[in-house]
Amino acid sequence: MEVDVISLFEPECGVREIELVTAVLQSSQWGDGPMLESFERAFAGWVGRKHAVAVGSGTLGTWITLRAMGIGPGDEVICTAHTWHQVAQAITLAGATPVFADINYWTGSLSPEKATLKITPQTRALLAGNTNGHPAAWTALRALADAHGLKLIEDSTEALGSRYQGQVVGTFGDVSVFDFSAPSALCTGEGGMLVTDDDALVHELRYLRQRRLADRTSVSVGSRVPLQAGMSEITAALGLAQLAGLDDRLTARQQVIAWYHDNMQSFEGVKPPYIGEGVDAVNWMLYVVHLGKRFSGSARAQMIDDLLSCGIETAVYSHPLHQQFYYMQALDAVGQRRGVLIDTDRIGDRALALPLHTELDEEQVQYIIKTLKDTATNVGAGAAIY
Repeated sequence: MEVDVISLFEPECGVREIELVTAVLQSSQWGDGPMLESFERAFAGWVGRKHAVAVGSGTLGTWITLRAMGIGPGDEVICTAHTWHQVAQAITLAGATPVFADINYWTGSLSPEKATLKITPQTRALLAGNTNGHPAAWTALRALADAHGLKLIEDSTEALGSRYQGQVVGTFGDVSVFDFSAPSALCTGEGGMLVTDDDALVHELRYLRQRRLADRTSVSVGSRVPLQAGMSEITAALGLAQLAGLDDRLTARQQVIAWYHDNMQSFEGVKPPYIGEGVDAVNWMLYVVHLGKRFSGSARAQMIDDLLSCGIETAVYSHPLHQQFYYMQALDAVGQRRGVLIDTDRIGDRALALPLHTELDEEQVQYIIKTLKDTATNVGAGAAIY
């Protein structure tokens, strides 16, 4: 008999989404049109930035950002290896060198202190993320970037609406990057957005995003090679509809998070998500718990299998980039020792993502946590939290 599975993520689709997408399908303009402009304008307003540039994905957007900033071969960008969307791979695509610094163990975001140790004369930028929705230490990161004349790129691909020291995420970077693929609370299947207040930079971002129909007869436009990394009118329509309901959706997700928190109390060996100092609000992308030190990567894999057999979809939160074959080869080539990202390795092996979406009810959350407790007991009871 087939078991009904509680999915990791379920995108919402209502009347508004159907109406706006249908309007595009019934029009003669499926690309580079008014729906895209409306989505960009509305999203910039929602975040509180002057400009927004819609792109094909967060990774493509980061690649475009690096190119617009003149960062490429011979340059270094400090980032973390710990993330879900792995937009740091854009550094490699741009021809620059990703320099992995360790994370803050509690927040999962780039540690300013550890990033400082990685700065060299070749360093051009910091790429820091709001990991799983938790804001990074933006005051310290901005001070570090300014002190060394570095660009600060904010990876908000996992964060929508979280707040740090009175500011919403997406307002801290010279350019901030969003992604709308699953499991984002604003989901368009694929797609992303760049936001900035820089009037000059936004023109370069738009140019590098794609060759527009209006540019076909221009000779000067071909002075630099753009990508084909734009967003269709159909995707923009879906994004605009999703944005209209985003605040209500985030509020509903907070109720699910509250149920999780209530049921996670007195759970020995598994640590619920942490909220750091200076953080006003966190909108988690997924509900990620950290297993105790007695749990190994293989034990977590067994737990994922056990949970699925009980009808609950879970996932490894992060497969750290420095543990992936391409980057392992690259790090060996430049003589960098392995095992130096202690907290990244520690969390990478033990972070487990649980379902988070508005279709969950309190009874399902209770079932998820009860089953997690049973599975944790079977695999490694009594594991220490730290």
